Amino acid sequence: QVQLVESGGGSVQSGGSLRLSCAASGSTYSPYCMGWFRQAPGKEREGVAVITMDGRTKYADSVKGRFTISQDNAKNTLYLQMNSLQPEDTAMYYCAGPAGYRSWWSLLLPSAYNYWGQGTQVTVSS
Repeated sequence: QVQLVESGGGSVQSGGSLRLSCAASGSTYSPYCMGWFRQAPGKEREGVAVITMDGRTKYADSVKGRFTISQDNAKNTLYLQMNSLQPEDTAMYYCAGPAGYRSWWSLLLPSAYNYWGQGTQVTVSS
């Protein structure tokens, strides 16, 4: 059983920063990659950032240069450092992991992921 638990969301003003964390449990779970996704009201869930087990990263164009994904394998924890936050970043943020290998082109697709956390809300005010 894989469990993902996010934390670190909150409310900030435009230009502010937040750091999200995702703790993964499941003794046999060693995913090929882990990712952060977000869903704003009335919109589809979208990929934000992904990191592979060997440290390669992939970002959505909208967050490049502002967000940084990282992982601490010893702690089974995934992070998302979000800087220069804008109102359009307001959404529920989820971490997710796949059940197996995923091709590079699919890494930001929500459909490629099998395990999801419950989400943490990020609200950015102008």
